[in-house]
Amino acid sequence: MRFAAIADIHGNDFALEAVLADIATQGITDIVNLGDCFSGPLEAGKVADRLLPLAIPTVRGNHDRYLIEQRPEDMHLSDAAAYAQLGGAHLDWLRALPVDLIYRNEVYLCHATPADDNLYWLDMATADGSVVLRPQAEIEALVGNIDAPLILCGHTHIPRMVSLSGGRLIVNPGSVGCPGYEDDNPYPHKVETGHAMASYAVLEKTSAGWTAQFRNVRYDNMAMSALAKANSRPEWAAALATGRVS
Repeated sequence: MRFAAIADIHGNDFALEAVLADIATQGITDIVNLGDCFSGPLEAGKVADRLLPLAIPTVRGNHDRYLIEQRPEDMHLSDAAAYAQLGGAHLDWLRALPVDLIYRNEVYLCHATPADDNLYWLDMATADGSVVLRPQAEIEALVGNIDAPLILCGHTHIPRMVSLSGGRLIVNPGSVGCPGYEDDNPYPHKVETGHAMASYAVLEKTSAGWTAQFRNVRYDNMAMSALAKANSRPEWAAALATGRVS
């Protein structure tokens, strides 16, 4: 079994287009999507029009949830910008997404963690503003009663793979469309990949077990950076240009 996992597109249509093309060049036809598809000051409507016809297994992310639970006037800037570009069919698609699912009877998918779509699973923010690998015992505790040999999550935008007890594997493929951001939960911190390429992962089941290959794809990131700047989001513009938040 071999398939691709994408996550955290965040309205970046050029990045999604490049990733889908890269997946196709490898002869991969099966893809799963770990959520946060549209929110951002970019091209939410175009991403929706490109993504929905693919009918790929998708779980709902925290920003996907905000788009259907909050009133537009109460949304933060990224969600409000995306909401303004989405139609009724796009929002109905978001409403129908599950919070988690089992893919092909052996791969567990969620956006962040099984119980909380806004909690980092493999990483953690510390009081000094650092983002570090979460202790193994805490990662294992968040697994709960999930016994799938492969677990996929997104949310942090950081490509990461962690071995679990019993030979299981948990993988975050990184972000297709947003290589850096700032957050204040639970402490103010920055997440920065240090590059501006689109990220995803290829998962393969071998005779020895599951493996993950992280892939980074170049695209016209400066066009997306310019769009973010034109939409009065300089922090997005910096992250899209450099992979760092200025």
